[in-house]
Amino acid sequence: MTAQTTKVSGAGTPTLAVLFAVVFINLVGFGLVVPLLPFFAQSLQAEPWQITLMFSAYSLGQFFAEPFWGRLSDRIGRKPVLLATLAANALGYLLLAFAPNIWAAVLVRLFTGLGAGNISTVQGYIADVTPPERRAGRMGMIGAAFGLGFIVGPGLGGLLAQPQMGHVGYQLPIFAASGAAVLAALGVMLFLRESRAKADPAAPRPAFLSGLQFARADEVVSRVLVVSLIYLAGFSAMEASFGLWAESRYAWTAREVGLSFMIVGLVSALNQGLVAGRLARRFGEARVLAAGMLLFGASLILQVAAPPAWFPAAQIDLGLFVIPVSAGWIIPIVMGIGACGMSLAMPNISALISRASPPDRQGAMLGLNMATGSMARIVGPMVAGVLYSAIGSDWPFLVGAALTVPAAMMAINAGRAARRREAQT
Repeated sequence: MTAQTTKVSGAGTPTLAVLFAVVFINLVGFGLVVPLLPFFAQSLQAEPWQITLMFSAYSLGQFFAEPFWGRLSDRIGRKPVLLATLAANALGYLLLAFAPNIWAAVLVRLFTGLGAGNISTVQGYIADVTPPERRAGRMGMIGAAFGLGFIVGPGLGGLLAQPQMGHVGYQLPIFAASGAAVLAALGVMLFLRESRAKADPAAPRPAFLSGLQFARADEVVSRVLVVSLIYLAGFSAMEASFGLWAESRYAWTAREVGLSFMIVGLVSALNQGLVAGRLARRFGEARVLAAGMLLFGASLILQVAAPPAWFPAAQIDLGLFVIPVSAGWIIPIVMGIGACGMSLAMPNISALISRASPPDRQGAMLGLNMATGSMARIVGPMVAGVLYSAIGSDWPFLVGAALTVPAAMMAINAGRAARRREAQT
């Protein structure tokens, strides 16, 4: 027999609060590291293409790991998988801090990616304990924890980083990230109850990416996976090259980059916690997903169109005194607009997949979605590195913006397929 959903006592607010806290603490660690990775890699004398390769290496490991962890969580439960992946994250951050060169750092990022699986497993837990009509809202709440972690993490990372100390100056934020993963694991161990019963050990085990055949045959899941692939390729291209772009255009350091990502987290948390679920219930997940795609694409175009560093600085006249504002002041605002689009996208992708999947395949399908995103994050940063070096620093953003248009069209098609299915049942 297959694993069955367990009736979790207190599967409402207390359980969600624990999941919220675990995701928040874990994403604080993630947010501590990601914005400063380009600067950490530069301290190892890395070239731009090697810097973006660090992002791709993590996603390569994640590509193989997410379906495995998703299937395993369907079989043995969500809690042990969360503990294993959080422990791998803690170890991976610790190893990264002591990486002696860029190639060792790339290998460590690959290992850390192999330990990834937190988000799809948490999404599977939410699907276990939430009725289908409320999943978009609850996925949005977990997305809000993701966003809040990205508020605290990048800001804290920017404050902890000490660029004047060279390579050593980037180790303290990475140590803090490892500690955050350990704290999240303790939270899972002490406060989270299992949501699924273990599967029969004698039951046949599905092969790697076994859910791919089901996904290809399902007209809703297949379309949503294509949306995830296209959109995340564009997003990862932006994420991997933003630090280099900001340093080149505005002479920003890890501090400014971290604070900009903090704004992204703030807007994302507010949107996912207060807006995304309501919009999905009113307009449908697919339409809101398509709108999020286009809004994110528009923000990338606005970022490229922002005033360059030589543009005259603006001034804010408050009467008693005047505040000079540099040419890069608009970038955090533009990134906030993009965060609105991103926060509308991710919870609705998860909700559409979970609604279209049977209970015993939800973990596998959500894991397959994360693997699809990992494939996009493998290709996106690598292409971004080539575009950045060969054509120009703006091109990773322009290509990412172009990709959001077919992604939005595919989201609308997925919504039509879902409505046809509902009409037939």
